[in-house]
Amino acid sequence: MEIREVVGSLLLVQADATVAYDELVEIELPDGRRSFGTVLEVDESAVLVQVFQGTGGVRPDATGVRFLGRGLELGVTPDLLGRVFDGLGRPRDGGPEPVARAWKSIHGEAINPIARDFPDDFIQTGISAIDGCNPLVRGQKLPLFSEAGLPHNELAAQIARQASVLERSDDPTQAGAAERGDFAVVFAAIGVTFEDASFFIDEFRSTSAIERSALFLNLADDPATERFATPRMALTAAEYLAYELGMHVLVIYTDMTYYCEALREISASRKEVPGRRGYPGYLYTDLASLYERAGRIEGCEGSITQIPILTMPDGDKTHPIPDLTGYITEGQIILTRELFSKGIVPPIDILPSLSRLKQKGIGAGKTREDHAQVSDQLFGAYAAGLQARELAVVLGEAALSADDRAYLQFAAEFESRFISQGRREERSVTQTLDLGWELLKLVPRASLKRSQDAYSERYGDF
Repeated sequence: MEIREVVGSLLLVQADATVAYDELVEIELPDGRRSFGTVLEVDESAVLVQVFQGTGGVRPDATGVRFLGRGLELGVTPDLLGRVFDGLGRPRDGGPEPVARAWKSIHGEAINPIARDFPDDFIQTGISAIDGCNPLVRGQKLPLFSEAGLPHNELAAQIARQASVLERSDDPTQAGAAERGDFAVVFAAIGVTFEDASFFIDEFRSTSAIERSALFLNLADDPATERFATPRMALTAAEYLAYELGMHVLVIYTDMTYYCEALREISASRKEVPGRRGYPGYLYTDLASLYERAGRIEGCEGSITQIPILTMPDGDKTHPIPDLTGYITEGQIILTRELFSKGIVPPIDILPSLSRLKQKGIGAGKTREDHAQVSDQLFGAYAAGLQARELAVVLGEAALSADDRAYLQFAAEFESRFISQGRREERSVTQTLDLGWELLKLVPRASLKRSQDAYSERYGDF
């Protein structure tokens, strides 16, 4: 194969054999080193190859190119759990290469829409601001919108350590015991610093969470083209664990903003016509190819739930990345700098956050029968408290009515006791709802219009 041109991370190769789109390419450098790439475009006489490790050291007259006849694949095995890999699925924990039971294309296979089962069953994250107000449901894709400098990495690690699917309980007033045996976490870090990568590894290894987790880490100094493969490697591992081993898999990847930036860089190097803010016009389709790999399949015990994390540039929700992500996924959990500046961690803003499938994850027979009602009541009381806070700024607290002052106190207590939570503090859903009822005692009894009197009297002791 003759290399015609080298541009950035791209090679233009004259093809003299049948080559397929997305085919894996092996590149032998003049010094004997080997690199890999993938086919981006094919025409009658030339092939455009994207090189994962970059084109440094490539000499057109002394570099060999070989097409392998297959796409990029991941060797899957139960031994993926407990291991740390790089963005291309190679061990980076010093351990041996896992013995693969099968090789799977990282692009997966489309799920027949008719075969999809509706997301159901509550996943307990141990975070009150999520479990109590915007619950995560098995098979759901629920992104986390953050900003630069906010502790989204710490929150991601905490969710990964604590998350579990609850066993259904015959007693509607009690949460079932956590079933951790068939639950796994696949964690993908995209474009993170070495410090962040070390943090994630230490967080998982400091607890038993590493035993049920597989980590795929792409560092900031790794080639941008590798970021395109990292989340797909993680999802391929998740699909094997879920659909072939019957496990409930939670996939967390951070930061999708770095992934999209890499996609824009690759698009620019290919001289494609840019879309909004320079991102390729197929950004929506590309993100959907990742997010839509979450879900449940009828007749299959396992499931894939996704929590993509992204940092909104300048906190702009209308930026293409959070905007398109919001269209594809079922809600969003939003972190704000305002709460973080008050020392509230995690700084989850309850009111603009949303879980569109929350009603499928709460209710009788799964958690406590008052879960939905206490959640609605907390939303209403907190909204009233924020309105009272705005009035107090304009009129002064002394000018507020007794009810307004009660809501003002509730808002402060709700933020400091319910939303704020220690990094090592894990709350069961029962503890979360008990805390919610305790805080609702601060507001006037007559204002609890979103919950039935029987629940208020049973749990609130008003």
